[in-house]
Amino acid sequence: MSKTTSKMLTGFKYVYLIAFFALLSGFFHPLITNTSFDSVVIGVIVLFVGLAGGLLLYKSAISEKRRMIFLGGGFALISISLFYIFQITGRI
Repeated sequence: MSKTTSKMLTGFKYVYLIAFFALLSGFFHPLITNTSFDSVVIGVIVLFVGLAGGLLLYKSAISEKRRMIFLGGGFALISISLFYIFQITGRI
């Protein structure tokens, strides 16, 4: 596989993730209700923090040297994401 094809696939992967997270965080709601997109941007950021935590947990499963660092960091990021979700919904 050539370098340009590999870079295009990597770029497409990240564009796909951003589009999926934007749709998941309610992209069409501000269009329908004619409000601002602030909640969509915050939702996408919260989802990316949770994704980063999940990736660190995965890295902790396959790494032997830095397992505890990845495990702690992954759970910390997932906890931060969960805290932001509770804060946005007004439960805290």
